[in-house]
Amino acid sequence: MTNLVLFLNSFMSYLLLVAVFVLVIAVAIFIGIKLRRNKNAKEAAETSSEEKNETGATNEI
Repeated sequence: MTNLVLFLNSFMSYLLLVAVFVLVIAVAIFIGIKLRRNKNAKEAAETSSEEKNETGATNEI
């Protein structure tokens, strides 16, 4: 009986460790996706403003 309790204690300890790793990985993926979407939106805004500036400059001349 003692061996079973020790085994379950060890098993739960490793299960908790894996759960913490999965949580950290999930948070890192979420942050990475959020940062990439912000960067893509910023680049899209810059390219659209550059296109407007270029088309505006050619229309004025």
